[in-house]
Amino acid sequence: MQKNNWNYPTLMWVGDNRVEELNFACEALGIRKALLVTDNGLSELDIIQKALYSLKTKGIDVELYSDVKGNPTEINVKNGVKCYQKNKCDGVIAFGGGSALDVGKAIAFMVSQTLPLWEFEDIGENWTKANLDMISPIIAVPTTAGTGSETGRAVVILNEDTGIKKIIFHPKMLPSIVILDPVLTLGLPSKITAATGMDALSHNLEAYCAPGYHPMADGIAIEGIRIIKKWLPEAFKNGNNLEARSNMLSAASMGSTAFQKGLGGIHSLSHPVNALNNIHHGLSNAIFMPYVLTFNKDVIEEKIIKLCNFIELDDRSFDGFIKWILDLRKELKLPHKLSEVIDDKDLSIDKLSKMALEDPSTSSNPKKLTEKDMKLMYQHSMSGKLFT
Repeated sequence: MQKNNWNYPTLMWVGDNRVEELNFACEALGIRKALLVTDNGLSELDIIQKALYSLKTKGIDVELYSDVKGNPTEINVKNGVKCYQKNKCDGVIAFGGGSALDVGKAIAFMVSQTLPLWEFEDIGENWTKANLDMISPIIAVPTTAGTGSETGRAVVILNEDTGIKKIIFHPKMLPSIVILDPVLTLGLPSKITAATGMDALSHNLEAYCAPGYHPMADGIAIEGIRIIKKWLPEAFKNGNNLEARSNMLSAASMGSTAFQKGLGGIHSLSHPVNALNNIHHGLSNAIFMPYVLTFNKDVIEEKIIKLCNFIELDDRSFDGFIKWILDLRKELKLPHKLSEVIDDKDLSIDKLSKMALEDPSTSSNPKKLTEKDMKLMYQHSMSGKLFT
C-alpha cells in the first residue's frame, strides 16, 4: 500500500512495515535509550522481539517493560517509572493494545512528576498542576484497531483502592510520532478484531452524538463510522486483508481524535463493568451501544438520520440504524445481552449505576442522566429489551 505521513493530530507514519522505521522515529525525537512498554502477552511474541533486535542493531539502546494488565493500574505505571529511571531511559515506545499504550504514555508523563497520578484526573484544571520539565517523548505503535490511544491526550487507569477507572489527562501525553502498521495486526484473533472494532465504532459514534459545536470532530467521526461499516466485517472474516486492517487502524485513530468533543452513556456504563467485572472494554461497549442509543433517541434521531444518509444505509431511519448495529454485532458473533457475559449474582447494579453516573463520560451524553437512568439501562442490557 502507498505510504503517507499525516500531521493531524500528531505526526503519523502510515503503511505496511513502517515499524521497521522505528529507529528513525527514535532519532527524530532524540531518543538514545528507549523504554519499550508492552503487555505480558505480547512481550514474548516475534513482533516485540524483532523490534527490540532491530533497534539494538541500529544503535538504539532499549529496555523492555511488560508489567501491564488488561485493565492497567497505578502500580503498573509506578513500576514502569522505576524501570525507566533505573535504566536512565530518555523516551518511551508504547507498543501494543490500548492498555500498553495508556501505561506507556502515563510512564512518560509521570517520570517528571512529584504529585501522585490521581492529582491529574481529568477534572477542571488539574492538568495545570503538572511539572512540564522532562516529560519524555512518546512513540506509539498500536497493534489493535480499537482504543485509538495513540492519538489521545489521556489514559484510563484503574484505582485498585476504589475499584474505579480514572481518566488522567495532560496535553503532553499525546505521542509525538505514531506508527500505524497494519502488518502488526495480522495475527489478531477474530474475536479481538470484533471487540476492538466496536470500540472504535463507539468512540466515533458517541463523539458524533455528543452535544456542542465541533465540526472537525463531527466530520472525522462520520468518516470513521463509514470506514468501519465498510471494513470491520472484512477484517473480521479475513484477518489477512491488509487493506481492511489498515483502514481499521485509521478509523480507530479517528475515533480517539473525534472524542475530544465528548463521549457518553456507552462509556459511562462500560467503565464500571470493566473495573469490577474485568470485561473487555470493546465488548462491553458493543453490548451497551443499542440500549444507550435507543435511550437517547428523542435527542439524537435527527443526527442519526443524517448519518444514515452519509453511510448509505438501505433503511435511512433511526430504526434502520439500530438494525444495522444489531446486524453488525450478530455478524461479528458478539452478544446482545450483558447477562451473556456476566451472571446476575456477580452484578451489583446499584453500585454500578452510582459509578456510571460519576464517570467523566456522563457529562457529554446527549441527554442529562440520573442514577435511575443508569440503573434502567443496566437492567435493559441484562434483559435484552431495547427502549421504545
